[in-house]
Amino acid sequence: MVTGIVFHKEYLMHEQSPIHPERRERLAYTFDQLREEGILDSDLIKIIEPSPASLEDVLEVHTREYVNFLKRESDRGGGIIDMDTNIPKGVFERALLAAGGAIRAAKAVMEGEVENAYAMVRPPGHHAKPYIGAGFCYFNNVAIAVKWLLKKGFKRIAILDFDAHHGDGTQEVFYEDDKVLFISTHQIPLYPGTGYPWECGSGKGEGFTINIPMPPGAGDEEYFLAMNEIIAPILKEFAPEFIAVSLGLDAHFTDPITGLALTAKGYAEIMKRTLELSEEICNGRLFVVLEGGYSVEAALPYTNLGVIAALAKLDIRFIREPEGYESELFWKKKDVRQKVLSNIEDVKKIHRRYWNCLKS
Repeated sequence: MVTGIVFHKEYLMHEQSPIHPERRERLAYTFDQLREEGILDSDLIKIIEPSPASLEDVLEVHTREYVNFLKRESDRGGGIIDMDTNIPKGVFERALLAAGGAIRAAKAVMEGEVENAYAMVRPPGHHAKPYIGAGFCYFNNVAIAVKWLLKKGFKRIAILDFDAHHGDGTQEVFYEDDKVLFISTHQIPLYPGTGYPWECGSGKGEGFTINIPMPPGAGDEEYFLAMNEIIAPILKEFAPEFIAVSLGLDAHFTDPITGLALTAKGYAEIMKRTLELSEEICNGRLFVVLEGGYSVEAALPYTNLGVIAALAKLDIRFIREPEGYESELFWKKKDVRQKVLSNIEDVKKIHRRYWNCLKS
């Protein structure tokens, strides 16, 4: 088992402002932790350097008008997309490199260079819609990589989005597509205010968008419920040829802008179960693309370590939590099992018409 980590030093250069939540330390502190743990020297890990995505690949997802706008504003610097997403000088090239990192991860798995891969990219992408960026995102990295795989001849691809925020951009890209199954777990209420169970696709894509809302305070056990009750059964029925994961680490209990309560070990277990599903369904063809996560010191080094350990089939029993944050978990974690069960039943009621596995 060899796991690829797709990384480029340019991912550390993107900066909207020194105090913006999506800043370079998200990856810098993680790589410090990986070096300290010896992960980067392991024979089980291969570091892969990406190249920028081509404009042809980006235009499979985004409109030419938006691409031209982002290029123009990036060249001069100082443009604004929304209150959270400005356009610093040079972001166009870095966004191309982030999208290229997602493609490189998919390519490495497709060609057997590695068993699975984790694209540790910045800026993130899952809020970017065809016609505009949003929510710290410029190009939709995972969508661009999935479109690239579809052009390579794959017929069925699943995207699992585990970010605390709903991947509204990815949903919009594939909302009418029956070749791509999009399943998202995310906090509601929270930005961007979408991702309700009744958002289930349209046209030939009806039934291929599945949203599983999580209430504030939901943690490891609630996510495992969602995986067991909905995600795993539907994945097995859909039988994708490839699984892509949009991985936001902002569901961790220390994240400053969300209200969920996953632990680092919980993240590792989610990835372990996802890897096992990929091995059962599609010969282990799995790649992961980093999305959100803003607890740069307390969460990201530990959650990323857990995720990589799970992908490389290392022992995850000893994945630890950041010291000194126990009280945050105590105050954030809530007894929301019944609410989550209710949400799961709502999803099942809607999707029983599409998926046989939910009818029993």
